[in-house]
Amino acid sequence: MELKLARLELTGKPKTIDVDKILESIKNNEQEIFYFDKSNSHKDIMEALKKFEKEGLNVYFREVRYGLDDDDYMYQAHIL
Repeated sequence: MELKLARLELTGKPKTIDVDKILESIKNNEQEIFYFDKSNSHKDIMEALKKFEKEGLNVYFREVRYGLDDDDYMYQAHIL
């Protein structure tokens, strides 16, 4: 499963990352914070978070608002 990382610029395209690469990164660093783009479906993000929890990891997930517009948000996942 692939997820889109948060955009670096408002007009830029989001980069994608595989969930297995995220797991590999966490095993190397013990913890990571990832920011995911709003164009990801909520269902896909929840499935990825369940996969992390099945691997025995703790996941803290929230929606981050960075502007006043309803579309100005991204998802944050702090994985330990």
